[in-house]
Amino acid sequence: MSLRDRQLAALGGGGGALLVVDVQRSFGDPEMLADFGLSEQAAADVAAAVSRSAELVADARADGVPVYWIELATETPWRASQWLRTGDPDHPIDDGEPCVVGTAGAEWYVLEPHDDEPRFRKTGYSGFLGTGLAERLRADGIRWVSVIGLTTECCILATATDAVQLDWPVFVPRDATAAYAPHLHENALELLALNVAVIGDADELVALWGGEETS
Repeated sequence: MSLRDRQLAALGGGGGALLVVDVQRSFGDPEMLADFGLSEQAAADVAAAVSRSAELVADARADGVPVYWIELATETPWRASQWLRTGDPDHPIDDGEPCVVGTAGAEWYVLEPHDDEPRFRKTGYSGFLGTGLAERLRADGIRWVSVIGLTTECCILATATDAVQLDWPVFVPRDATAAYAPHLHENALELLALNVAVIGDADELVALWGGEETS
């Protein structure tokens, strides 16, 4: 049995959860991405990842797999990020800031939580940073997690990395996440595979939830 087969076999017996990260209009709606200069391929990849994420949410619900929603919620300037992006740590929030609370950009895009599904607002990249997500996962008895959404090289990478550092095995379906350039997506998946997660696809994840053997 290969290492990958052993890794996946260890996820059997239930206890999985789906973490949905930042599938919000600021990051997924083509109208709001118009100024980013995405290539046709990148735009198609983002649309496909959003669609596949919606399908996985539906599959998780049907299989009784808990879904946890992680959303960027910007209320005040993130000084370190403003410094990195503009050179000015005191740069105010402007019209280009993503996911500002109370604006259209912060809304979920294509998919959205049910009322009984927990939501976690973050102010940085990782869904675990200052959100209470880890405590909730432990309280709910979650054994391993899958991470989907936007974007692969940023908040998916950060959230998955923190998950494994906090001792949850991680599965990332390559077709349910995307970046704004195909090479960034592939590079991030390579980094994730090296240090953080098993990389597969959405069908393989659904099979794991259903207790089916994967290959």
